[in-house]
Amino acid sequence: MKIIEINNLHVNVEGKPILRGVNLGIAPGEVHAIMGPNGSGKSTLANVLAGRPGYEIVDGELVFLGQDVAAMEPEERAQSGLFLAFQYPVEIPGVSNMEFLKGALDSLRAAREEPPLSTVEFMKRVRALAARLDLNPEFLKRGVNEGFSGGEKKRNEILQMLLLEPRLAVLDETDSGLDIDALQVVARGVNDYRDGLTAAGEMLDPGQVERAVLLITHYQRLLDHIVPDFVHVLTGGRIVESGDRTLALKLEEQGYAWLAS
Repeated sequence: MKIIEINNLHVNVEGKPILRGVNLGIAPGEVHAIMGPNGSGKSTLANVLAGRPGYEIVDGELVFLGQDVAAMEPEERAQSGLFLAFQYPVEIPGVSNMEFLKGALDSLRAAREEPPLSTVEFMKRVRALAARLDLNPEFLKRGVNEGFSGGEKKRNEILQMLLLEPRLAVLDETDSGLDIDALQVVARGVNDYRDGLTAAGEMLDPGQVERAVLLITHYQRLLDHIVPDFVHVLTGGRIVESGDRTLALKLEEQGYAWLAS
């Protein structure tokens, strides 16, 4: 079974068609990268997957782990195992990272009828993941993303992903605004997730890894560090070309104009 199947997806935003028939299937263990020019619909696709209000599905279907999720609320999708890392992570003053992460994890475990982690076990996991991502553990006391640098915000998103252990991680331009050091740290976190790192710090056997990644990016440089199984070009609201990582290299060299020829 595919982690997600997107079939003939048409989406309007404020009455304007943005996605015009997207088809995409992602199997367990796969990393798919979506590239495309500005305004092509990449972030719209990410927001539709997450269930953000204001995006009207006018045709097609979203099937996540065998379930049609088009009518599900964002929190229901998250509880089912769908995660979105934002292009522009928001600040939440007055809510500490520790409160935010504990609340998210408790809610997720309750939806899955699992008991909450003890505070000791929770802190152990979060501190270990923070160290893995070169985040000072003092950030747990600060407001969510409040006063964080761009790199810290993106690493914080990856920390959330590793802690919550989703089945599908949708990363919307996670590489934007990162210097090379921060990019490598973020890529390491994504590769850890892909390879089966659990929140408890253990590695799953390869046959047990039932996760997938959808990377949305403008730049090939991220794909030097997170090697995708497939690269897709989204333009004009449709996927017009697919291939392996060599397609990303061609786009880096030649741009997108050749696709219209």
